[in-house]
Amino acid sequence: MQVMRGWVTRYAPWVGLVSILGTTQDALAGDYEGSPQVAEFVGEMTRDYGFAGEQLMGVFREAERKQSILDAISKPAERVKQWNEYRPMFITDARIARGVDFWRQHEAVLARAEQEYGVPAQVIVSIIGVETFFGRNTGNYRVIDALSTLGFDYPPRAEFFRKELREFLLLAREEQVDPLTLKGSYAGAMGLPQFMPSSFRAYAVDFDGDGHINIWNNPDDAIGSVASYFKRHGWEAGEPVVSRADVRGEQVDEGLTTGIEPVKTVGELRALGWSSHDALRDDMPVTAFRLEGDNGPEYWMGLKNFYAITRYNRSVMYAMAVHQLSEQLVQARGVK
Repeated sequence: MQVMRGWVTRYAPWVGLVSILGTTQDALAGDYEGSPQVAEFVGEMTRDYGFAGEQLMGVFREAERKQSILDAISKPAERVKQWNEYRPMFITDARIARGVDFWRQHEAVLARAEQEYGVPAQVIVSIIGVETFFGRNTGNYRVIDALSTLGFDYPPRAEFFRKELREFLLLAREEQVDPLTLKGSYAGAMGLPQFMPSSFRAYAVDFDGDGHINIWNNPDDAIGSVASYFKRHGWEAGEPVVSRADVRGEQVDEGLTTGIEPVKTVGELRALGWSSHDALRDDMPVTAFRLEGDNGPEYWMGLKNFYAITRYNRSVMYAMAVHQLSEQLVQARGVK
């Protein structure tokens, strides 16, 4: 991550940016040269956030429209996988082994994050493992290209991605980094934990105290940022995540939750034929869901911490993969 020492204050113009990009007269015309949309966006950033317009235009002269990004986001959705197909994608011997190594390598930092935020080390490790295989797959697109392509050339979600583009440029200025050097996924998700720029600005932390937040190649900051994210989204230290349920009767499916929010209570589910494997209070709100396992349907109650995981990715199967990988990591390490 290239640090630009010229960006000395949060709202200062991008002093020194032209020296990196070349003068605006010398900059090569790019895919967004002369774009009215870009001109309007730059005007907003200049007016509302104090950017230097010509220097910001220099960034967009270097930005590239990527057809591969448009192809990726526009391709028909795959058939929705069942749990017995989805789980093996993430719960693998290789991922568990790499996770144990990552945990041991960063044990002190993970312990500090758990102490400060109340989020178990294994959950933090599991998120990074599911998202990027511990840094193996963090994305090869420049973030400026991804967000420009989707913000200016993908009308269905242009508003969302322009907001993320704005957040990205603000974070680059705040962190004093060259916005042309940062890489991520085709959708602009960044670093070891795959934060979108808005999540970076809201939840990422400088966990090693060096004055910069670097989630791309600084595991300390990535670990602290994941813990910060979960704490801010309601993680409760020491509380369970999910509980397996047995079911009987004809009203079982009436208990299934539509969506991921915990809108049912344990007592309501019990009245419909659900019984938890764990002792849960009747007034506890839960997300009730069914998964297709290797041995048939599985019924589960997701608790508050389960809902916190779904705030990272709005999918019960994603949350279950994170939770079960975390359990496998604990077992592999022999941690009680």
